[in-house]
Amino acid sequence: MMSYSWISKNPPLSWWPLFVCVFVAEMALGQVRYSIPEEMSTGSVVGNIIQDLGLDVKRLTSGRARIFTEDGSEYIGLNAEKGNLVVAKRIDREELCKQLSPCSLYFQIILDNPMELHRIDVEITDINDNAPLFSKKEYNFQVSESALPGARYSLESAKDPDVAHNTIQTYKLNPTDHFKLNIISRPDGTKYIEMVLHTSLDREKQEEHKLTLTAYDGGNPQKSSSVKINVLVLDANDNAPVFSQSVYRVTASENAKKGTVLLRVSATDNDKGTNEEVVYSFSQHTDSASSLFNMDPYTGEMTVIGVLDYEKTKHYEIDIEATDKGGLTDTSKVLIEVTDVNDNAPIISVISLSNPIPEDSAPETVIAMLNIKDLDSGKNGQIKCFINPDLPFKIKSSSINFYSLVSDDILDRETVPEYNITITAMDEGSPPYSTNKTINLRLSDVNDHAPEFPQQFFTALITENNSPGMSFLSVKASDKDSGNNARISYFLEDSQLNGMSASAYFSVNAESGDILAVRSFDYEQRKEFKICIKAQDGGSPPLSSNVTVRVMIQDQNDNAPQVLYPVQTGGSLVAEMVPRSADVGYLVTKVVAVDVDSGQNAWLSYKLQKATDRALFEVGLQNGEVRTIRQVTDKDAVKQRLTVIVEDNGQPSRSATVIVNVAVADSFPEVLSEFTDFTHDKEYNENLTFT
Repeated sequence: MMSYSWISKNPPLSWWPLFVCVFVAEMALGQVRYSIPEEMSTGSVVGNIIQDLGLDVKRLTSGRARIFTEDGSEYIGLNAEKGNLVVAKRIDREELCKQLSPCSLYFQIILDNPMELHRIDVEITDINDNAPLFSKKEYNFQVSESALPGARYSLESAKDPDVAHNTIQTYKLNPTDHFKLNIISRPDGTKYIEMVLHTSLDREKQEEHKLTLTAYDGGNPQKSSSVKINVLVLDANDNAPVFSQSVYRVTASENAKKGTVLLRVSATDNDKGTNEEVVYSFSQHTDSASSLFNMDPYTGEMTVIGVLDYEKTKHYEIDIEATDKGGLTDTSKVLIEVTDVNDNAPIISVISLSNPIPEDSAPETVIAMLNIKDLDSGKNGQIKCFINPDLPFKIKSSSINFYSLVSDDILDRETVPEYNITITAMDEGSPPYSTNKTINLRLSDVNDHAPEFPQQFFTALITENNSPGMSFLSVKASDKDSGNNARISYFLEDSQLNGMSASAYFSVNAESGDILAVRSFDYEQRKEFKICIKAQDGGSPPLSSNVTVRVMIQDQNDNAPQVLYPVQTGGSLVAEMVPRSADVGYLVTKVVAVDVDSGQNAWLSYKLQKATDRALFEVGLQNGEVRTIRQVTDKDAVKQRLTVIVEDNGQPSRSATVIVNVAVADSFPEVLSEFTDFTHDKEYNENLTFT
């Protein structure tokens, strides 16, 4: 659908800062076209993209709306607060486009988050700000008096950089009593003017004629320019040269070497002698071509003397003249088409880049917007764009010369934290030119990994009677994420141990993972605990994992042996009887003891510490058996007292002693008489039990 808004059809030049002729065309794919006159004052409004593109002003701000031009020109600016496109600097249509019509500025409106691209075309319309202009103030012609009516004399066309109706529309010659003006259109659509003799000249009557040529444009108000023409009447030469072609066409490669011959022009003159000699030259207003081409005045051979560049100028129009010795001339035109060669590599410009991107970005996430162009034409300017196919990315064409770099697979920062993406643009010339552009893309972390312990189960040893607050084990977990997502805190999972919370026995340092014993442990009360430690990262939401710690209490030799037999009772006096007939090895009794410790701390050994007669008894080291080591005799005392020491194997060892009373007698009355004062024996002052 097309919409037009015309404020004035042909306003005066002085109105332009206030009244703007605007043409808006809303096009598909986010394209809008405006039309403004040249020379508008800076700040003038071109159009409102909020209205014309259907955007919201907040979208312009959040998307960091900006203008991108491929050539870097800054003629049009963007007021993001109001959504207005404004004139950023004075626009001279003639400077911008010369004679090209229509003349347009093309640029892109780019928005981020998400990325959008809108093409804007601003047509610059011409105003009549230039008058026609001749290159010289006057021109001189020599015309033979024998020249016949119809003789033609080429005149320089005036130049007017304006276009359409504002450029030159007509010429007038004054006076017209001998000469008339002839405006001729060439096959290529261009025009040139001739002064045509329509009444014969007589040198004897008037040797010199002064004329005025005036060029008028079609602007409103109309502008004009004049040049004086002086005609000197000569005798004799009454035939002008005639070119073999009215237009010469030739092609030249932009890499043509200096001295390359492009063509040879020729003109003939029906006169004889010196009057038929012709000199070839460029017309006076072809100064720009004279630095690139040369015309041999005698042979008509045109050669290349400068450097041709297709990207700067694609064709040349050169007016040439053939002049005889009498001053008669003919004109023709040489059209030179410059052909392109592949002498430009593609140009890659990154116009928008999201870096870093989250590692959980979905496929088709736009990473960068690229502008890739080649100044050559045809196949030389056609571009193929690609990246390494092994990378999880791809290049997509969004519009002419614009490409998107998007993700093409699942990304994982822990596997590959960053990528060097080399974009290659290659043209289709022969040989082809290519350009590389490398983008270093980093992936930002997402909390997608829970902490991991190096093993599922830990075992720790604590010696009983430990100091409260003692650290006995440090558990460490690792997290493949980074930053806060990898910052690990440790917690003791609550559970019941002996009817109490686990925190009553243990605690864990949240930062280091050190596990501490809250209280002192007693091996004889509990030998083992199982607790659970949780490692939790700082992500949002956090992730965690658990590990089981088996805490084993190690025994310490903190208990002395306890004698179970003989039983020690206060004031009792019991003795073991050994008959005098007892043989060697007779089992008198057995000392029985226990130790509540464990391991080597509970390994017991028995030794005879004291004895009335050490030569009569011995104690088994391992079993505590008291036996005779010789034959009992009548001389042996009835009353025998043995002190047995029981020792454990701890470091240091602990011990207990017991007294064993032995009566060497064959009858009980004999024993009583001997043991009456046994408890008052000063040699043994321990409170022992006798059995």
